[in-house]
Amino acid sequence: MANRLASATSPYLRQHANNPIDWWPWTPEAFAEARRRDVPILLSVGYAACHWCHVMAHETFEDAEVAALVNADFVAIKVDREERPDVDAVHMKATQALTGQGGWPMTVFLTPDGRPFFAGTYYPPRPAGGMPSFTQLITALADAWTSRRDEVLTSADSIVAHLGGEFAAMPAPVGIDIPVVLQKVADDFDPVHGGFGRAPKFPAPGLIDALLVTGEPASLDLAQRGLEAMLRGGIHDQVGGGFHRYSVDAGWVVPHFEKMLYDNALLLGSYARAWCRTADHDQGLRLLFERAVRGIVAFLADDLQLAGGGFAASLDADSCDIRGMVHEGIYYAWSPELLTDALGEADADWAGGVFHVTQQGTFEHGLSTLQLRGTPDWQRLDGVLDRLREVRSGRFAPARDDKLVAAWNGFAIDSLVSAAVVFGEPDWLDLAERAALASWRQVVDGELRRTSLDDVAGDADGMAEDYGALALGYARLAGAIGESIWLDRAVTLLEAALERFAAEDGGFYDAPATGRGVQPFARARDTSDNPTPSGTACLVAALRLVGLLADRPELIERADAAAATLHGVVEAAPRFAGWALADVLIADQADKRLAPAVAVIVTPERSRLAELTQAAARMAPAGTALVAGPAGTSGFAHHFDDRTAQGGEPTAYVCRGTVCFTPATAVKSLRKALWQRG
Repeated sequence: MANRLASATSPYLRQHANNPIDWWPWTPEAFAEARRRDVPILLSVGYAACHWCHVMAHETFEDAEVAALVNADFVAIKVDREERPDVDAVHMKATQALTGQGGWPMTVFLTPDGRPFFAGTYYPPRPAGGMPSFTQLITALADAWTSRRDEVLTSADSIVAHLGGEFAAMPAPVGIDIPVVLQKVADDFDPVHGGFGRAPKFPAPGLIDALLVTGEPASLDLAQRGLEAMLRGGIHDQVGGGFHRYSVDAGWVVPHFEKMLYDNALLLGSYARAWCRTADHDQGLRLLFERAVRGIVAFLADDLQLAGGGFAASLDADSCDIRGMVHEGIYYAWSPELLTDALGEADADWAGGVFHVTQQGTFEHGLSTLQLRGTPDWQRLDGVLDRLREVRSGRFAPARDDKLVAAWNGFAIDSLVSAAVVFGEPDWLDLAERAALASWRQVVDGELRRTSLDDVAGDADGMAEDYGALALGYARLAGAIGESIWLDRAVTLLEAALERFAAEDGGFYDAPATGRGVQPFARARDTSDNPTPSGTACLVAALRLVGLLADRPELIERADAAAATLHGVVEAAPRFAGWALADVLIADQADKRLAPAVAVIVTPERSRLAELTQAAARMAPAGTALVAGPAGTSGFAHHFDDRTAQGGEPTAYVCRGTVCFTPATAVKSLRKALWQRG
């Protein structure tokens, strides 16, 4: 049996390389083999940090008897959903249509030409809870393929036909009633625990970003309360920084413990923007937000940073205890006794109160997640955290998925740059620039690849979100460091994206029409946000920023057309359209003569993060394009033409459209220019 997964650029696929199941990657050869043998395809989709994917792998895919049945009657294909989000998306639609729910591992059965006829998620090794065993399932489906082929093919035709309309944008409304939309968001807010919706609770950084756009008190309050609830909860890794994927309960107490790059990259930007929006006199809340920011950056730098630059995709939820037994969350949990062993009795008692570590436990087996209570002695807390961090480093750490996902690194670059400028941290710019260099190496023969592993680019095509998020991050980096090569690269990505992903209605598909390998039965397109912004929303944000920095009004016009295709979901389900809602709110400000401005900070020499640049980042309205550099900086259209550092001091030139305001060398006059209508 050939081992076709051992050299994959996906650690998830490599985890299955030695299974007795004869796995194929998603390739033309796999589908050709199914046609040659005239057997259906077993498609298994998951990802490296997925707890239940590991469970099903150990229970089922490592079983020789199960493998014999699969190998005899199916061609088995294994897909990493993070590497092929288009394959995941269209088959998740089928799974949800057939079962009313979805999740991972996702288990789908296809005809040899790729049409789904049966789908589900996790299947146990033995019948349980009304669910058949995996063995029973594959035996029944193999029999159906052999003895009732016509029924199977009819079912596949019906499913594909039914899903035909699932990949179109919602009809755009004539106009968006912003107060009504914001009320829908408020109605989804949990007034007891903060955040949106019910358990399981997800962070929703895109929605929080939208609530921060105007600074209007009611919206700002929702954003601040949600962010504070999360940073105090067990979803926040109080010891190592960063956030887990979601909370299984409404109160943010017990998370699903995997730590994803995309969550942390997006939350980094949200916490930095919330810090800017929070009043100077609310020092307690500002301190909490800043601590969250610094914790996320530390997590990115210490735990996810790759040797070649850039950031790994995730940390697993599972790890081993001292006996070598695998448990979800064991790396992050504490008991009073464990605190005492680490800190001594006095500090353990104090820390147990601060973090709500109880004898009964807030998690399982007498263990607790750490939740931040009250306003502790911060100096003492930092000493305690240093010791807990040292002790925890001796535990068996969760495994890391080392693949570099282009879009997620784009989010990280964008947020690192934004946070670096706000907090005056040049080292964070260095982290962002290393990630930019690493991700640019995934452009092969003029086309962006979705992922790489150990600096080897994978075969999967970049998706719309990859092009958009990287272009956004590159443009943000270009403005902060005054190096136009990153703006040029952002333009290159966007021009390619406009050709590869354009939809007939002015929006964008998520996947290219053609590419390397096999395309799934439908072309993926989703205008709603999930844990990450939609591909269309990513491209809209990038087109707007690049359009301003490069003075390319046609890019902004293209963003307007694409943004209109998102308005249907903004009106119907604003909680799942955070970036699109933010775009609507910024456009509404533009209608009130506060259109996005370009703020050019001319410095007397090439120095990163001048104080005036920092002040501009902290005060600027949402949608502002910021670029800093010495007089004569080239590559940013006309923005540095005839502009100098007046009196040898950093000088800000703010223009809104064709209206430019008095150059500013002081913070007070800069604030006036940034918020002056024109």
